[in-house]
Amino acid sequence: MKVLVLFAHPAFHKSRINKILVDGISHIEGVTFHDLYEHYPEFDIDIQKEQDLLSKHDCVIFQHPFFWYSTPAILKEWQDLVLEHGWAFGSQGNALKGKLFFCALTTGGPQQAYQIGSFHNHTINQLLSPLRQTAILCKMVPLPPFVVHGTHAIEPDEVLDHKNDYFKILKLIINNEFDSEKAVKLNYLNDYLKMEEK
Repeated sequence: MKVLVLFAHPAFHKSRINKILVDGISHIEGVTFHDLYEHYPEFDIDIQKEQDLLSKHDCVIFQHPFFWYSTPAILKEWQDLVLEHGWAFGSQGNALKGKLFFCALTTGGPQQAYQIGSFHNHTINQLLSPLRQTAILCKMVPLPPFVVHGTHAIEPDEVLDHKNDYFKILKLIINNEFDSEKAVKLNYLNDYLKMEEK
């Protein structure tokens, strides 16, 4: 299987966590790393090019910092332009049918802050429901997110642990060793490897 990482970080030069998470990702055979802000600094998204990329991959990942409970602006623009009716959705829109989809997020808040009654009063999955529903509308298979929490205080060793887990999951997907039916039952894709160890 082939994996497409649609990466969106409007201030990547200032990034501490995502720089580590994506370092070496493009060297994984079967992964295409596509930096949207690098390719489209003026937001002039090439719809045909993006659709061609999607068609050539079996798993699509939105990787981005979690800004205001959503994606950076370019990913919203990308969705508005690229996911066309009759191509991505609708009765004749089957181009993405059966492809895996998930978000790989970084967020400053700790995991416990994303609970009902806690600081954000919603879970990450609740806040991601528009993206999940977009994937469902496009006949994709939505998976739980891979999340790195507490990025303001996280230690470098912890970031590397997350990166190693992320890369392991990517390789399982590429090698057709990933069980999506088990994964959809999780709240976080981070827990997939622990589940497999049991």
